[in-house]
Amino acid sequence: MLSAALSGFSLAAGLIMAIGSQNAHVLRMGLLRQHVGKTVLVCMLSDALLIAAGVAGMGTLVQQHPLLLDLTRWGGAAFLFWYGLRAWRAAFASESLNLGDAAPRYTARQAMLTVLAFTLLNPHVYLDTVVLLGSIGAQQPGEGKLWFAIGSTTASILWFAALGYGARLLAPLFARPLSWRLLDGLVGTVMWSLTLSLVWR
Repeated sequence: MLSAALSGFSLAAGLIMAIGSQNAHVLRMGLLRQHVGKTVLVCMLSDALLIAAGVAGMGTLVQQHPLLLDLTRWGGAAFLFWYGLRAWRAAFASESLNLGDAAPRYTARQAMLTVLAFTLLNPHVYLDTVVLLGSIGAQQPGEGKLWFAIGSTTASILWFAALGYGARLLAPLFARPLSWRLLDGLVGTVMWSLTLSLVWR
C-alpha cells in the first residue's frame, strides 16, 4: 500500500506545484497575510473532495460527458480573463503595492468566494484531480485506491500549507514596489495564458 500512497503523492505534487491561478492567489493572500488559514483550508478540502470523487469513479463519468467540462471551460476562461485584467491594472496602481495598512483588504466572505472561484471555475483543477488522478487511482487494486487518494491528498495539504504560510518569508522582498509590480504582472500573464489555453483547444 505504501507504493500506492507514494505514487499518489508524487503525481499530485507534480501537478499541484505547477504555477497556476490557484497557487498565485494563495501566494498573494499569504504575502498580504489576509485570511491565510481560510484560503489554505478551502484549497485543501476542495482537492481532497475532488481527488476522492475521481478515485471513486467520477473521472470516468466526466470523460463520458464532455459537456460538463465544456461548461466549466468557458466559465473558467471568462473568470480568468477578468482576474488577469485586474492583476495587470494592479501592477500599475501604486496603492496595491503596500503590505501594510494601505494594502487592499479582503473581507472573510470575499476571500472565501475568491478562492472558491479559483478552485471550482478552473477546468484544469478537474482535469488534474478528478480525471487524471482519479483515473489512475481508480486502477489501483483493492485498498490501493484509498492509499493512492491519501497520498495525493497529503501532497495537496503540505503544498498549500507551505505556500500560504511560507509566503511571509518573502515579505521583505515584497516590501519593494517593484516586486509587487512583477508579481502582479506575472499573475496577469499566468491568468491570460490559462485563458488562451482554455479557449484555443
